[in-house]
Amino acid sequence: MTDIPAQGRRRPWSHRTRLGVDLAFAIPLFLLEAGWLALDAVYGYGLDVWAAQGEQWEIDAASLAYMGRLRTLLITVLVLAVLAAVSRARWTVIAHLLVALLAGGALMATQHDWDRSHAPPPGCVRYSANC
Repeated sequence: MTDIPAQGRRRPWSHRTRLGVDLAFAIPLFLLEAGWLALDAVYGYGLDVWAAQGEQWEIDAASLAYMGRLRTLLITVLVLAVLAAVSRARWTVIAHLLVALLAGGALMATQHDWDRSHAPPPGCVRYSANC
């Protein structure tokens, strides 16, 4: 083994994270983040829409809150992926990027649904008085 100076040992980017430590972080964090994503979709957004009982303004508020939570999760996961990349933890980076893809897809689908449900009627001219 090479002799690494004391200052080099303290820097996380100076050597690759051991496989066992990497997997010990990657697997639980992936399960936690993916589970949060699934449970928030069912219990956070789904129950808010169910509790709205057809009131469109409450459904819109629940949808906007869900999109905000998805954005927060996406930003958090990407920051954690950058920190894992700095620590050279390959499997943790891969796990975070997979969750980022799931959260980005869910956010894109929710925003598409929002845009489709709030589109002006066909034939409506922008800035017209009848729209």
